[in-house]
Amino acid sequence: MGNIAADRQGIRPKGRASWLIHLFPLPALVIYTLFVIYPIFSAFTYSLYEWEGLKRGVFAGWKNFATLFTVEPFQEMFWNSFGHNLLYFVVEMVVQNGTAFGLAFLIYRKIRGAGFLKMAYFMPRLLSVIVVGILWKLILHPNFGPLNTLLTKIGLGEWAKPWLGDPDTALLAIILVNCWFGAGFAMLIFLAGLQSIPEELIEAARLDGARGLGMLWKIILPLCMPSITIMTIFTFIQAFEAFELVYAMQGSMGEPFHSTDTLAVYFYRLAFSSAGGGDVAIGLGSALAVVLFVIVASVSAVSLRLMLKREVRH
Repeated sequence: MGNIAADRQGIRPKGRASWLIHLFPLPALVIYTLFVIYPIFSAFTYSLYEWEGLKRGVFAGWKNFATLFTVEPFQEMFWNSFGHNLLYFVVEMVVQNGTAFGLAFLIYRKIRGAGFLKMAYFMPRLLSVIVVGILWKLILHPNFGPLNTLLTKIGLGEWAKPWLGDPDTALLAIILVNCWFGAGFAMLIFLAGLQSIPEELIEAARLDGARGLGMLWKIILPLCMPSITIMTIFTFIQAFEAFELVYAMQGSMGEPFHSTDTLAVYFYRLAFSSAGGGDVAIGLGSALAVVLFVIVASVSAVSLRLMLKREVRH
């Protein structure tokens, strides 16, 4: 009875049980340290050394970073991949997130079959990225792919092309496949933001004369900014870590002619395929991994900081 009375009064029990509670997060902390903190620290350490195959050589300081940004072909390949990652982000923001917000808004308006549509839109996300890449590689096959076959049968044969074999369309095709794959997840994030809007605010806006696009632009979008900001951060991280889908559809060489290279694919080629120049490949790959981490972490931190400031002001 004494313990019950103490719990009701908000008094924490003392003794052995009190410090045992602090051990509960320990397994998660160990796993996080082993698979997140340690690889980040290792990549930074490896980037500061020269390498002879898989054997670490002498301390090189910032030499690997200087090589990455000033020596050809590493400099050209880095900026080529960086530009592709930026394009990845922009297209995903416009196509994937724009489409996802439209779908979320339709479901929010409680159209007929909204529950089924929500499930159907999210279904691609349940598939493995590798499976999605292989399936779409077959769909986009220039000779027997269903897409070119359909275009030919409906009289649009001049539109049929080797989508993944043309440098002008290969990367865009992969990005659009990724948009199809990720739209369902983005839709759920936006739908959660829409459903969190108090109905009283919507009714008050209607009484004040807000209708149609005015309601969407002046009331709904500002109230959905937290979910939009979160999805923007997710999209940026995903775009700059793009690897699995590109690898499944085009391999690790960024074919054709490096037109589908991303920073993650280029890192894989440097660190694991000895395509970066023999004994310096691991060092350069680690340097690239550090640069990629700094880009993603800094942009994400700044975006979250701005979001938190906005929420405090409101």
